[in-house]
Amino acid sequence: MRGSGQRGWQERGADAALALVLLGFALLATGLAGDNQPGSRPVDAACRVLIAVAALALVARRRAPVATLGVVTAATTTYLVIGYPYGPILLTFLIAVYTVAVRLPVRPAALATGGAFVLLLTHAFWSRGPAPGWAGVLPASAWVVVPFAVGTVVRVNREATARSRAEEARSRAEQARRQADEERLRIAQEVHDVVGHGLAAISMQAEIALHLLPKRPEQAETALTAISRTSREALDELRVTLGAVRRGAERGPVPGLARLPALRDRLAGTGLAVELRVVGEPRELPAAVDLAAYRVVQEALTNVLRHAGVASAEVTVDYRADELTVEVTDRGTGARGDGPDPADDGTGGHGLAGMRERVDALGGRLAVGPRTDGGGFRVYARLPVKASA
Repeated sequence: MRGSGQRGWQERGADAALALVLLGFALLATGLAGDNQPGSRPVDAACRVLIAVAALALVARRRAPVATLGVVTAATTTYLVIGYPYGPILLTFLIAVYTVAVRLPVRPAALATGGAFVLLLTHAFWSRGPAPGWAGVLPASAWVVVPFAVGTVVRVNREATARSRAEEARSRAEQARRQADEERLRIAQEVHDVVGHGLAAISMQAEIALHLLPKRPEQAETALTAISRTSREALDELRVTLGAVRRGAERGPVPGLARLPALRDRLAGTGLAVELRVVGEPRELPAAVDLAAYRVVQEALTNVLRHAGVASAEVTVDYRADELTVEVTDRGTGARGDGPDPADDGTGGHGLAGMRERVDALGGRLAVGPRTDGGGFRVYARLPVKASA
């Protein structure tokens, strides 16, 4: 509002300056114009008053363009009917017509300008000075048509620019909304992976503790300790993920393949032995690729823990020249077709969908299905890695 008020004062100041400049110019130049127009009335006090009225009316041209055009037209027509010489007063009429064309839609602007033109033509047929008659219609129309056409073009261009800016603003807002939605989905996926894996491990460890408690209570303590450790790690990772959202800042270090040994040790406490095999020379990966590979392995092992009904799984990480592959296999019930889909996390297949979305977003490929050599299930992800990485 402060900026709008300041701009309004600037516009009024510009209009006042224009009016004063035209007034001074007209008062000085009208006499010179009369010297070259024999038969016209000499400049007197009435002439100067009419010039002043027409020029000073322009001060209100932005706020009241039609009223300004009416005052300027009346003063100019009276000036010409009395027989004063053609001169700078016509510039005030030209600016008034231009202002109406710029400020108003075409129809009302055309009506107002047409009325002004009819009134201005009065001097061509009845004047105390030289009356040009029909020969004066064309010159008079030029003082109307030209500024009206220029004003209309300017207004159309301004409206087109305003529409373009509005569309750009809407496009930026829509892009911001899309980015916000994508960020929410990404965070929801992170929370799903963290909580899903943590709860699956805790559930399995709790079942082990309940099984051991009546017979070997001293061994149940180990399972309860594993539950405590797993829940603490899951909460810490969840706190890091949600903490970045609350701060609105960049996230801290994200999980990656370097944490696979810790994941293997955590699952060992649930009774799932994970054999980890690394092929090739480990190297630093882009953060997105590193995180996606870790989450694929984590989700696949969580599904093995929940659904496969086996005590072991194999994880293979292969560092290649231009890509990274991860493979998780087991020899559980996944290939028989009578058990649940190991890629289904119990929420309508969100585990498989989450893995596929992560891999597809990086231009990779995910293959999930039964093993062909002896039963079980296989999750295989191939992620492209730029050579510069």
